[in-house]
Amino acid sequence: MTTTFTTDTSFTLRFTATPRGARLARRLAAHQMDAWGWPYGSVAHDAVELVVAELAANAVTHGRVPGRDAELRLIRDGEVRVRVEVSDVRGERLPGPAPEGAPLADGGRGLVLVAALAEEWGVARRPGAPGKTVWAVVGCPV
Repeated sequence: MTTTFTTDTSFTLRFTATPRGARLARRLAAHQMDAWGWPYGSVAHDAVELVVAELAANAVTHGRVPGRDAELRLIRDGEVRVRVEVSDVRGERLPGPAPEGAPLADGGRGLVLVAALAEEWGVARRPGAPGKTVWAVVGCPV
């Protein structure tokens, strides 16, 4: 697999719906943020990397269908914001927060982190394809 990092306004990666694929998505998103001028260790870089990690982990944990890939897309909005989109094929399994009053519940906490780091986030049906896209817009001041 050859991946080219660009200074264009978007980056798209199809990755296997496995934990290894989710790690790859996080690492390549980190590299793309650096290529766009947000260096490793900067607040914007680390915020986008964490959002990608959480959404990719959710996609491979809750949206996995054997033999079907997930997709990461980063869209740069000038020097101020990056939109993170992670798509999977399980449109019937929508994300939600951990149940109230269940501090030891398995799951839901990653979305709390996403909500804290993002200006906004949500879920959309995939046009022309099965599944859903979970997206988050992260403010990225220079």
